[in-house]
Amino acid sequence: MANPNIPGIPRTEQDLLYQKLSVYNSGRTSYKEVGAYLVALPRYEHPAYSLWIYSPLPEHQSIFYICDLSENVHDSLRIASTLCFYSQRPLYVVEYNAKRMQSKGDDLVFFGKYRGHFLHEVLRIDPAYLSWIAFKFEPRIPKQERFVQIARIYHSVHLDVQRRKSQQQSRSSFLGKEGDKVENLKLTVQSVHIEDNPYKTQVIKGIPHFYVRQMLKLKDAAGNLVTLRINARTASTQSCLLPALEHAYQPGETVEIASARIARTYLIGNIKCTRLNYVKLR
Repeated sequence: MANPNIPGIPRTEQDLLYQKLSVYNSGRTSYKEVGAYLVALPRYEHPAYSLWIYSPLPEHQSIFYICDLSENVHDSLRIASTLCFYSQRPLYVVEYNAKRMQSKGDDLVFFGKYRGHFLHEVLRIDPAYLSWIAFKFEPRIPKQERFVQIARIYHSVHLDVQRRKSQQQSRSSFLGKEGDKVENLKLTVQSVHIEDNPYKTQVIKGIPHFYVRQMLKLKDAAGNLVTLRINARTASTQSCLLPALEHAYQPGETVEIASARIARTYLIGNIKCTRLNYVKLR
C-alpha cells in the first residue's frame, strides 16, 4: 500500500514515521491473506484520525470502522499500534475513501437489545453479545449472512485486543518477597473502595464513630499491580463515608511512596499482585 502525505508535519518527520511503521509491520502476515488495520487521515468534517479494519473476505465493501483516535498523528499511531500489537495484521496509514468506508447498513443490528446500533458499537460496549451474533445467530437470507460475516470480523478485532491484554497481564511481576522492604515507588491509582475498619469502629455516648479506610488498587510504570490500605485518622459518624479532612484518592492519581513492606503476594487469575503495608507516603 502506498504511503499518503500526512498533513501538518515536515517531510523528514513523515519519512521517519513511515520507517518506524515499516519496522512495526516487519514479520507480520500479508494484508492479502489476513487483512490489515488502517489509520485513516482526518478529513474536513472529521478532524480526528480513525481506526478501521480491512478484510479480504467479504464481497463489496471490505473496510469497517472501529473507533476514532486522536487529532495528532503520533498519538493516533501509538494508540493503534498498542491495540493491535499482538495481531498478525499489519498497520497502514491511508487516505479516507468515502466510497469504500461509508457504511451501507450491512453492519447495523436489526434485532434484540442493540437494535439500531452498529456492530462497532456492540464491539465496544458488549463484546460477548457480538460473539453471540458472530457464532450463534442463524442467518435466513443472504443479507443476514453478510451481517454475520462482518460480526466475525469485528470479533477477530476483539480477540486481537484481548490477546494484548492477556500478554500484558501475564508479564506482571511481584515487587519482591513477603517481608521485603521496598522504596521510592511511584504508582497510579486504578480504583478506590471505601470500607469501615471493624476493629476501630465504636459507639461513644450513643453516637457511632466509624474509622474508614480506603482500599487502593494501583499500578507501577511496568504494569505491576499493587494494593494497599489508607486508614483514616479521624472518625466519621456515617458508615463508609470518608471524613472531610481526609484526602480522597481518585483513579488516575499518582501516589509516591517513600517506603513500605510487602505484606503478601498473590494471584488474581494469572495476574500477579503485591499487597503493601507500613506505607510511608512522600
